Amino acid sequence: MAWRRRPVIYEISTWAWLAELRTRYRQLLTLGTIPTREWDLLAELDIDAVWFMGVWERSLAGIAVANANRDLQDEFRRVLPDYGPGDNIGSAYCVRDYVVAAPLGGPDGLARAREELQARGIRLVLDFVPNHVAIDHPWVADHPDYFIRGSEQDLARAPQEFIDVHGEVFAHGRDPYFPPWSDVIQVNAFSPGLRAAAIKTVRGIAAQCDGMRCDMAMLMLNDIVERTWGARAGTRPTTEYWQDLIPAVKAAHPDVLFIAEAYWDLEYELMQKGFDYCYDKRLYDRLVHENGESVRAHLTAGLDYQDRLVRFIENHDEPRAAATFSPAKERTAAIVIATTPGATLIHDGQIEGRKIKLPVFLARRPPEPVDEALVAFYRTLLKTIHADLFHDGEWTLCDRHGWSDNSSFHDIVAWSWRLGEQRCLVVTNLTDRRSQAMVRLPWSDIGGRVWRLCETLSWECYVRDGNHLVAEGLFVDLDPWGHHFLRFE
Repeated sequence: MAWRRRPVIYEISTWAWLAELRTRYRQLLTLGTIPTREWDLLAELDIDAVWFMGVWERSLAGIAVANANRDLQDEFRRVLPDYGPGDNIGSAYCVRDYVVAAPLGGPDGLARAREELQARGIRLVLDFVPNHVAIDHPWVADHPDYFIRGSEQDLARAPQEFIDVHGEVFAHGRDPYFPPWSDVIQVNAFSPGLRAAAIKTVRGIAAQCDGMRCDMAMLMLNDIVERTWGARAGTRPTTEYWQDLIPAVKAAHPDVLFIAEAYWDLEYELMQKGFDYCYDKRLYDRLVHENGESVRAHLTAGLDYQDRLVRFIENHDEPRAAATFSPAKERTAAIVIATTPGATLIHDGQIEGRKIKLPVFLARRPPEPVDEALVAFYRTLLKTIHADLFHDGEWTLCDRHGWSDNSSFHDIVAWSWRLGEQRCLVVTNLTDRRSQAMVRLPWSDIGGRVWRLCETLSWECYVRDGNHLVAEGLFVDLDPWGHHFLRFE
């Protein structure tokens, strides 16, 4: 099934979602037996894809490691006051095998879920974790040459960085800027055998879905591998890992999307290596910590780049948006990610205003009150951006200016969409102060007519003369973290 441009992707923590459905229906549901009504409810969100996060078989060894980690256990009890040992099912990113976990319904259950989604025009995204595997993954025993190795001296010197498995010493998986992950083993991206095995694995994943979110994708770049592991990785290949893998998989599954979790400003490089989309962590950080000028500078990048970014204000790695932003700031930030080019990622619970970040180890999450006003906002927003205007239209970043005695226009960021006769203008105030500006519209053909500017998320409308809009622009006066989302008629 072909993908729509600029899709909206909805991430679901699969185990926790199923746990809630089992409680609601008082049945031992799997992905293959979910009631029709629940699939219909997903479709009513006007999303283009569902990302079932964490469907693969997790590691018993990884569960044991997590159970022995006091910090993790404290976090689990903070999140779940009634936490019990059965709630820890191991990290979703400590994969023992790329087979759908039996309690979720196994491969047949996932296939049935995919059919239900496809019947509603919704695509399916799954995880691939390229950088590491669980301690008890079959490769560790059968193909030790696939991994970064160590010595007994390394193990004695740095037991937190290495582990003895079956009499062989391996390095734990790691991000070079953080301590190693003690429940996983580091693959060697330079190993030809590993690359061949990864291609086979990912072809198997691609046969079950329409897209893959590739965890920490930048860790597999040759420069990063060399910098992190040095001589332990061996001879640097002449090709990149992703340049070997992605074309090989797309040869068999041409429509499958590759989505990179990416950091360190390596998004463009990963796009050049074959990724269809990359996380836009930079926009997230600017929305959380910086100002309107910073966000606007980010949006000046070329459309060929922006159209391949995944915009978000929360996911399973980031704090909950409702716990990070004020209500007004969250709404405006959500409009930013939903109406700028690229894909939009919405996290399960974001719409309802959940504030507790769920560790990827836990099979269930605590109950939280639903913010009905926020639900209404998100439903209207998602319905609005489902229109072809926001997928196939022309996006333009708008100029704005102010006055010598009022510099607040720097806080205003605006952009427009056009598709045929359809026009829309989004104006945001990305600061804690009231701000004013004149926004220059990019449409020279609006003169000679009177226009009604209707807020898409409310019932307000304004009447403006087209000649004035062409000559002077649109005056805006916005509250802190305020916005206009205007349809031109």
